[in-house]
Amino acid sequence: MSNSKVAVLKTSPETVIEDYERLMKLAEFERHLPAGRETILKINISWHYYFPGCSTTPWQLDGVTRALKNAGYDKLIPAQNRTVVVDPKLGAKNNHLESVIEKHGLEFVYLYEPGVNWITYEPRSEMLVLDKVFPDGILIPDIMVGRNAVHLPTLKTHVFTTMTGAMKNAFGGLLRENRHWTHSVIHETLVDLLAIQKEIHPGIFAVTDGTIAGDGPGPRAMIPHIKNYILASADQVAIDAIAAKMMGFDPMSLKFLRLSHERGLGCADPKEIEVVGEDISEVNFHFHEKMETLASRGQKMIYHGPLKPLENILLRSFITPWSYFASRLYYDGFWYPCIGKKRVKEILKTEWGELFKAYGRPQN
Repeated sequence: MSNSKVAVLKTSPETVIEDYERLMKLAEFERHLPAGRETILKINISWHYYFPGCSTTPWQLDGVTRALKNAGYDKLIPAQNRTVVVDPKLGAKNNHLESVIEKHGLEFVYLYEPGVNWITYEPRSEMLVLDKVFPDGILIPDIMVGRNAVHLPTLKTHVFTTMTGAMKNAFGGLLRENRHWTHSVIHETLVDLLAIQKEIHPGIFAVTDGTIAGDGPGPRAMIPHIKNYILASADQVAIDAIAAKMMGFDPMSLKFLRLSHERGLGCADPKEIEVVGEDISEVNFHFHEKMETLASRGQKMIYHGPLKPLENILLRSFITPWSYFASRLYYDGFWYPCIGKKRVKEILKTEWGELFKAYGRPQN
């Protein structure tokens, strides 16, 4: 597959901004993003707290934005949606993304706010599940149609998909807040969303930040590890496959990657992917595949376990807010103050922590 090239570089806090530009050039971003088009920067905010490895980093957004502007892409639209349990505006502030947006003279678009129209989209591609989950029509934000998309995920594990990256990042942009309805068929959903992306975007590109990678029950309750890697590719399947391989997983064993590969949406077989930049043939983070939290175990009981017959009542009826409350209570009320804060403090003592704090200070 012609687009199955993934660029990987080692980086440092001192060189990361320049390294992002070098990385994107290695992955030939200008060949894949038509010039003169407005370009969506799809931010990943997986939590409204700062937790290392969880959300788009300020240096990632800064480096990618600078590289795009230097190449003449001056119509950039940073965009983010909300979930029923995450406040993206608070997340943008706590993750020091607001200062980067201000520095580059951009303006956040929050996809759930008035002014963003959600339209019924009829895919040309055959859908695996989305037409069944949303029989009244698949709604997507019209701002996505006809614009390039650059995804900004991080390198981390996930309780439902083993790993999460470029393909999962579209999940938070193309579907509304009821996208949790698809969790029981999340792998097929990601494949459907990639097919839709290929129909609506003139160009798609992804830049994954693995400076601090997350292991464990992602995307929130993780153990952060400094790894100093960054990745880029126009092939959303290939970049996730290489990220998965670096974490220690077999990409073709991950259902969403295998299905995408089989449907010709990208390449998930590392043997068929050209990796440029670093030699990662011996890289293996030995990350964990099956770690759970109390909250994720409860979710899986609903999506795949004994509570499956009650899924509609529990998650699609008037009593649904109980699940949002339970999630916020666990992650925000217990896990972060009792466990997460200590992990954040350890990272803040490092050079990456110093760089993070610098983005939170007023810009000159």
